[in-house]
Amino acid sequence: MGNTLKTAFLLTLLTLMLIWVGGHFAGRDGLVLGFLFAAGMNFFTYFYSDKLALKMYKAQPVTREQLPRAYAVVERMTQRMGIPMPKMYVLPTQSPNAFATGRNPKHASVAMTAGILDLLNDEELEGVLAHELGHVQNRDILTSSIAATLAGAITLIARMGYWAEIFGGFGGGGGRRERGGGASSLFMLILAPIAAMLVQLAVSRSREYEADATGARTTGNPYALASALEKIDAYSKRIPMTASPSSAHLFIAQPLVGGGMFTNLFSTHPPMQKRIERLIGRKSVAGIE
Repeated sequence: MGNTLKTAFLLTLLTLMLIWVGGHFAGRDGLVLGFLFAAGMNFFTYFYSDKLALKMYKAQPVTREQLPRAYAVVERMTQRMGIPMPKMYVLPTQSPNAFATGRNPKHASVAMTAGILDLLNDEELEGVLAHELGHVQNRDILTSSIAATLAGAITLIARMGYWAEIFGGFGGGGGRRERGGGASSLFMLILAPIAAMLVQLAVSRSREYEADATGARTTGNPYALASALEKIDAYSKRIPMTASPSSAHLFIAQPLVGGGMFTNLFSTHPPMQKRIERLIGRKSVAGIE
């Protein structure tokens, strides 16, 4: 129920935001346009946000014949969890990372980078994939996908509003002068990235701990997942993966994000040492802290 409420909240927030923007720039007609646009946006977000995330990172679908090692792990884990087999994808990058997406367990996808397949041994890969399937079982994949779309929409709308007011606004120059020129949209432009990150924070940090716990419980081997997280953390710093700030929260480990001075202030993931400590009781698999 928690994730259902979060999803409803995010979709309502998106609707209200678009209606407000429409009314702000175009009055009563803008309210109607904003509502219609929000309805279409909500439909797209619910049914296609996962496909957007996969396309963004050039994820390629793979078959059992192409990736027997990962398929065997996922088939074993899904049987233990009692969830359907997800679609499998590989991202063409050597930076080690992975994510799960989809609107429900029947329409889930698990994507992993080529780098993580090369880096991890079988037990560690099992831990990572069990973590991602934990997101599926916990039904937070839709919430995270919608948060990604909403975060991108907030930033896009703020930029559109900024340029609209600079060049006369949607409703003519009078309304622009009454609102103090482009000041209000400049304010939106500054706050939008922060608002987007706050939306992600609302759904990201606790869910990573929960997925770690689910993955460790499913495999019965928390040390394997802890070892995988430690390796991913170290190697992703050597071979960083650049991700959009609006979708960085999807990944098992915080990727390198662009987006200016606010990026480091709003990390979407808990510190890796804290995640490892929750799994095995110490901050490092090797015992060196």
